[in-house]
Amino acid sequence: MPSMSKPPAALPRSPQAALVLGAIGIVYGDIGTSPLYAMKEIFAGHHPVALLQSNVLGVLSLVFWSLMVVVSLKYVAFVMRADNHGEGGIMALMALTLRTAQTRPRRRWLLMTLGLAGASLFYGDGVITPAISVLSAVEGLEIATPVCKPFVVPITIAVLALLFFYQRKGTAGIGKLFGPVMVFWFASLAVLGIVSIVQEPDVLRALNPLYAIRFFAAHGAQAFLALGAVVLVLTGAEALYADMGHFGRRPIQLAWFAFVLPALMLNYFGQGALILHHPHAVQNPFYWLVPAWALYPMVALATIATVIASQAVISGAFSITHQAMQLGYAPRFELRHTSEEAIGQIYVPGINWMLLVAVIALVLGFQSSNKLAAAYGIAVTGTMVITTTLAFVVASRLWGWGWFKSTVLLAGFLIVDLAFFGANALKIVDGGWFPVLMGALIFTLMSTWKRGREILLAHLKESAFKLEDFIEGIKIQGPARVPGTAVYMTANTHGVPFSLLHNLMHNKVLHEQVVLLHVFIRDVPWVASRERIHVVALENGFFQVRLEYGFKDEPNIPRDLLLCDVHKLKCDMMMTSFFFGRETLVPSRHPAMPMWRSLLFISMYRNAASAMSFFRIPTNRVVELGTQIEL
Repeated sequence: MPSMSKPPAALPRSPQAALVLGAIGIVYGDIGTSPLYAMKEIFAGHHPVALLQSNVLGVLSLVFWSLMVVVSLKYVAFVMRADNHGEGGIMALMALTLRTAQTRPRRRWLLMTLGLAGASLFYGDGVITPAISVLSAVEGLEIATPVCKPFVVPITIAVLALLFFYQRKGTAGIGKLFGPVMVFWFASLAVLGIVSIVQEPDVLRALNPLYAIRFFAAHGAQAFLALGAVVLVLTGAEALYADMGHFGRRPIQLAWFAFVLPALMLNYFGQGALILHHPHAVQNPFYWLVPAWALYPMVALATIATVIASQAVISGAFSITHQAMQLGYAPRFELRHTSEEAIGQIYVPGINWMLLVAVIALVLGFQSSNKLAAAYGIAVTGTMVITTTLAFVVASRLWGWGWFKSTVLLAGFLIVDLAFFGANALKIVDGGWFPVLMGALIFTLMSTWKRGREILLAHLKESAFKLEDFIEGIKIQGPARVPGTAVYMTANTHGVPFSLLHNLMHNKVLHEQVVLLHVFIRDVPWVASRERIHVVALENGFFQVRLEYGFKDEPNIPRDLLLCDVHKLKCDMMMTSFFFGRETLVPSRHPAMPMWRSLLFISMYRNAASAMSFFRIPTNRVVELGTQIEL
């Protein structure tokens, strides 16, 4: 899910075919590699389905209609309509729903909690996807020769390590190969499936939903447990929505219906036909579809495809981290820009290395894709439930559908989502605890940071001097003024920044121009440059400047301060100094949060990346002034 920093309107015009090709390469990597392990887990996993013709047809019918209802109807036809100025994804959807609760604190808190939970689960998915995808691809070597079995895990770790180490170079270069490689991958899926279906065309009867209904009627609890494996065919569905801003709704829809969906279904039905003919192939039906002469090339192609799928998830983690930082739900991380053309191509070292450690731990701990499949699904289905719930709020409140119409339409989606979630919840003891634990950890960090920032800001506001009184005092008996401009970052638009007070106390001077700069992140993905800056001229050389960014914009304060010229505020960067307050937080005897959360927030605050790099301010123009605050 590589992030791009320009709004859709600013992107160069591309032919529809090019956008469709890009969508195939980036959007569908995760769901496109599911055939490597989904059918294997259904028939040879933790709750294997018996190899009877009626069961195979029932499962194939369940797979087909799951893709049609969840992906085609829910995501492609419905959820993608809930765009936030062209952008999709759980953070964009949360920002959209928060507009419906501006004056309702409890509703706002609930919607924010749901959005943070969905984003937190995404990180759990971001760890498991590379592990299970690459591991399942490399396991094809076991089919070629059992001699390779001891080398599967080391090769997997080596591939994953190279993938994560490569992140610092960016994905702009290899990104151009994603589309053609994935087109070849999906074409191979389709050809393999067709060859097998020709030998057992009766499997096409599974297109009839009655086979899925009969499967549930005949097996009940076992069929419900099978949903925990069937959900593997849906992994990556959230990417359709999350990547909407990169390619647009139409190219993603065309790619799905015209190419990806047919290729996937042909391969799944081909695996079903193979299992009916050769029951022993159930141990790895995907690779048993492949002719012996093509096995090694297919292992190589599958590995490349899974690397692409993993790359999309890793880039998505970087993108969500950036959005969470902008919206105030995460501390500042070091960001590196890996492309001069697409400034949204970012690399977050801290997140990258944390993901690598977690992914390698998963591979070493579970050792096989079968065992990893038990951990997979709970994060995906949890996010699906949250997306449906938030989309319900958008439909009923923003689209004006009303509660009744929205409930009737979305109840079906929610029933399906909850069925999948319930089936996967039973796998928690078998490995599903990992994404739940990771999601809970990320949620705790994000919610603690948000709450801690609110408490800190309230404390700063309470103890700040009123700006109007301060300016009046300066007029009566002011200090010496020196040439140049001083920019003071502040979150309190009505008070005097502590950094200004400390500078005045120690240096006994003020600059000719004093800019009180407030950076505000709006709940939209992009803010046009002409709408970004707001200047209010105060008395005695003071100016209030408000810079507004979207949650996918990348702040650059020196660049945007040049826009002040039209407001009669000239900022010569060579004559401008930036003053930052560096608060040292210490725990209070009576903290506003539980002590453990206060200590956690203080630790996060101390280790947050510098605001200088985040706002792209040259270090040689910055002065930091510290103060101690009890929290």
